Amino acid sequence: MNIMKEKVDVFLKKHKMHYEDININEGSSDFIEDMKKGLNNEPSSLKMLCTYIGDEGEIPVGEPVIVMDAGGTNFRVAIVNFNSNKKPIIEEYKIHDMPGINGEISKEEFYKTVVNYLKPVIHRSNKIGFCFSYPTEILPNKDGRLIQFNKEVKVRDMVGEEIGKDLLKALKDMGYKEDKKIVLLNDTVATLLGGKAEYQDRDFDSNIGFILGTGTNTCYLEKNKNIKKAETLAYQEGSTIINIESGGYEGACRGEIDEIFDNTTANPGSQKFEKMISGAYQGGLILEIIRKATTEGLFSAGFANRIKNISNLTSKEANDFIEYPYLSSNILGKYSNSTNEGHRKEDKQTLYYIIDAVIERAAKLVAVNLAAVILKTKTGKNPCLPVCITADGSTFYKSKFFKSKLQYYVKECLNEKMGIYCEFVKAEDVTLIGTAIAGLLN
Repeated sequence: MNIMKEKVDVFLKKHKMHYEDININEGSSDFIEDMKKGLNNEPSSLKMLCTYIGDEGEIPVGEPVIVMDAGGTNFRVAIVNFNSNKKPIIEEYKIHDMPGINGEISKEEFYKTVVNYLKPVIHRSNKIGFCFSYPTEILPNKDGRLIQFNKEVKVRDMVGEEIGKDLLKALKDMGYKEDKKIVLLNDTVATLLGGKAEYQDRDFDSNIGFILGTGTNTCYLEKNKNIKKAETLAYQEGSTIINIESGGYEGACRGEIDEIFDNTTANPGSQKFEKMISGAYQGGLILEIIRKATTEGLFSAGFANRIKNISNLTSKEANDFIEYPYLSSNILGKYSNSTNEGHRKEDKQTLYYIIDAVIERAAKLVAVNLAAVILKTKTGKNPCLPVCITADGSTFYKSKFFKSKLQYYVKECLNEKMGIYCEFVKAEDVTLIGTAIAGLLN
């Protein structure tokens, strides 16, 4: 074995940060137990939020719906309808700033801004689908009560308020008298619905929506009889989409450096799973591992001294190093460029093995997450009818090696050992399309 890789493996295992510490069978069983507790309204790190949205119904042809998508920094508005082939047509698409992203505003200012965004299209439909990607308790009437804003959005007096109800009131207050119907959902749910629509000519056993970008989340279809926390559903036939809020899972195998890094974040102790795998945190975690490795002699003295100048590392910068380790325009490439050829070679290889191992661990943890959902639903047992996983997010698609590593664990563990099958699919404008479907069918 390469001596630098062996040193990295020993170091990571010492601090419980190695991907070999993760057992997919055991990990998925623990994840399922937390899912069950959340569905039964018992203490759980998984919120298992009921969306009151299913995946049944015929998409109406030619009927327009207003679509809004409130994301991290952008607020998108469009009109969507479906042609006779059930293909989406997106019109009057506009991107605006997310209200509250550039400084704190009041609730009234928030809704006034949204109504102004809607002005050019408000006459096009009385149905509105609202993809609202912030922690929200969805209500049986398809409205949602805000739990909290995050992603640096600051709005006063909105927590605990019903978003759709208040927006409809703001519309009336600003002179729009027509009755409108708003359906609220989040981006993961929209991803599931959008993927299902994009691949409606395919036969799948079930559907999962999975996000791995700045953050992470998962949703899936759960039988109503298993959703004990939702009394209005528990005795009904059929299935409902459950928003797991999987980024908050606390049962994953965390190491010493995970804990150290967690304490440097803005929200210590929360979103523990997300901090192990998602784009917002992966760079910072890698930097913390590198810092620890310098104190234990894995790098040359010169590199250890230079790395002290790095106060922040993004996931993109770590990924760029993997692709271009000798480019000085990359911060890790620059600091590992030494006049000593031996030190340069060893420092770069050590960096590579650390970053690669973090990506490997993330892929294995995602396999745990997805295996748990498929096993919980008892689906995907027939390779001719796999579970459709519509995946979205920059980390999923742009992180070097991530997808190939995940596919390895899917084949080795899910297919060959567990006997379950899934297929990852991608759909363009998936959140807009999924939100349109929710607005039309609910």
